[in-house]
Amino acid sequence: MKKGRIIIISGPSGVGKGTVLREVMKADPKLRFSVSATTRPIRPGEVDGVHYFFISKEQFETLIANNGLLEHAFYAENYYGTPVKPVDEALEQGCSVILEIEVQGALQVMQRRPDAISIFIAPPSFEELGRRLNGRGDTAPEIAARRLQIAVSECALAEKYQYIVINNTVAEAAEEIRSILTAEACRSEYRKIHLKEEE
Repeated sequence: MKKGRIIIISGPSGVGKGTVLREVMKADPKLRFSVSATTRPIRPGEVDGVHYFFISKEQFETLIANNGLLEHAFYAENYYGTPVKPVDEALEQGCSVILEIEVQGALQVMQRRPDAISIFIAPPSFEELGRRLNGRGDTAPEIAARRLQIAVSECALAEKYQYIVINNTVAEAAEEIRSILTAEACRSEYRKIHLKEEE
């Protein structure tokens, strides 16, 4: 059975990562979403192991000490990170694992797993991203402005990724990602086994 690949997906808030990824995953049952771990309290409606692995600060720091995380960050008084074990288990089962993570975490994973596929989902323009952020209706103008400012700094690091997908429409962006994954599966290092003569 062919081993799966880690697929890193990043992009600014409001760019539509989740919607695009749901479309991509519809057509490929071998794709899995990675579940992050966090030390923040569980919220109403959340399920442990589905939305996050909710663990204590001590457990999280033990994972850090034992290299049990692909990436991690400390944000708003809580830890967030990607546990190695469930990702590696899925890869061994032949599934590819999508890590939808912010840029700093993505750079950590790229360093630790250089064979990962890295894709940055970008908006058609910052003007359009501003419209999407303000068009949600649930975001205060000052928060939307701050998110747009963060988006500019995140997009400045997009060139660190192997691929950049522009989300003009969900269908187009999903098709581009599917094309990237198909091309990656056809790389000679993964296909050369088919060219060997049987002994």
